[in-house]
Amino acid sequence: MQEVYEFLKKCGTYYLATVDGEQPRVRPFGTVDIFEDKLYIQTGKVKDVSKQIQANPKVEICGFTEGKWVRVAGELVRDDRIEAKQHMLDAYPSLQGMYKADDDNTEVLYFKNATATFSSFTDAPKVVQF
Repeated sequence: MQEVYEFLKKCGTYYLATVDGEQPRVRPFGTVDIFEDKLYIQTGKVKDVSKQIQANPKVEICGFTEGKWVRVAGELVRDDRIEAKQHMLDAYPSLQGMYKADDDNTEVLYFKNATATFSSFTDAPKVVQF
C-alpha cells in the first residue's frame, strides 16, 4: 500500500472512476493519504462523486507518471471521524480554506478490498492487494 501511496503522490493528479446509474464518470483527484494503515482519498459530501460512491462504493483510480501507471480497484468506505478528516487536511493545507474536519461537508474515504496493478509498456504488471 505504501508503494501505491508514493506512486499516486508522485503523479499529483490521478483519475477516479465511479458509476452514475448506468453511466461511468471519471474526474481528476489529487488527495491521497495513509491513516491508520489505510489508503484514503478526500472529497465533499455535496458533490455528485460522493453521492455516486455512496450508491455504489466500487471505484477505480488510475494514475500515470514517467511511462508507468497504476490502477487501483476496490470499495471506498466513508470515515466520519474528525481525526481521519484532520489527518487529510493536515496533509493538504491548501484544502483548509474550503474544508474543515468538523464541517458537514468534508468526506474522507478509505479503500477496502483493493487491488493495485502497476503497469508499463515494457515491464510485466505487478499486483498489490490491500
